Amino acid sequence: MKGLLLRLSGLDADAENAVRVIGFFDRLIAGRASPHALVRATATLAECPAGLADPARGISLRSEPGAAAGERAVREFAETGLVWLERSGAALPLDDIVLERFAFAATVLLERERDDRDDAALVDLVVAADAAEAERCRALRAMRFEPSAPLHVLAVADGDVAAVLGVLGRDARAAALGHVHAVVARDVPADLEERTPDGTRVGVGPALPGAEAPDAWRLARSALRFTTLGDGLPAVVRHDRLGGLAAIAARLRPEDIARVADVAALDLLAAEPHGGDVLAVLVAFCATGSTRKAAARVHRHHSTIAARLSHAERRLGFSFHAPGGRLRLDLALLLRHLRDEP
Repeated sequence: MKGLLLRLSGLDADAENAVRVIGFFDRLIAGRASPHALVRATATLAECPAGLADPARGISLRSEPGAAAGERAVREFAETGLVWLERSGAALPLDDIVLERFAFAATVLLERERDDRDDAALVDLVVAADAAEAERCRALRAMRFEPSAPLHVLAVADGDVAAVLGVLGRDARAAALGHVHAVVARDVPADLEERTPDGTRVGVGPALPGAEAPDAWRLARSALRFTTLGDGLPAVVRHDRLGGLAAIAARLRPEDIARVADVAALDLLAAEPHGGDVLAVLVAFCATGSTRKAAARVHRHHSTIAARLSHAERRLGFSFHAPGGRLRLDLALLLRHLRDEP
């Protein structure tokens, strides 16, 4: 770092741009960019072809942003890797710093990628219900978790898992298991809901001893079923705050829900012209408890909302404003949602 600062001090007018180059690669590292993304971003920044190769890892990548290829300027990294820029003319003043930060980013990201693969295999073993307890305990210790210490398991879907890991801290580990990621973490911050990025759904299991991680994983996936994006339900749900709803999710199978007449009526309503809009109105009404607030939520005039609600009441056969009516509607919507999130 001292040598880098000395070179920066000698760049005079280009020193500010050099700092920007450093920040550019730091952001790629913080964002856990893939090797392909790193090479593409470097070629775009340098406005010339760029490449990365590491025979020991079987990696050979090159990106050409439309500029002509030329003589290679190469920088080695790790033991067997190298990065390069291909400049058709004379080297630019910042090329040396671009190469240095390119090599540094490649070192960090490739090492992190290897660690992530190792962590994913360990997480998979930790949450697997059919794994032997001795194997699970060894995997926990390999990730520096004590089998008897409290551990959270989260189910993450539809979004930025890396951002969630950043919120949870350095001890968090993840594995993709189908379309859902399993994440193990020592602690879950109280403000996880506020810090979870848009477009990401998270089910949080209760704190259980690490040796009971399969149970925590099952409960996290159950909590994930109560999440949604933009339907009035939260995007982050903690299983220990579900209360009796957890028992509903655990006991009712899709075929049980299919026998509920109110759910069948909602299906028929959804199949009508503008049915999706009507269901959105019902969700907004249950979430707000008010026709006018529901209208503001779905950006419709309150008279349109009133007409939609009246139509839905006729189809379902009960008043949403009668005692217990909104609760009955809310339960029917929730059951339909759980059926569609098995």
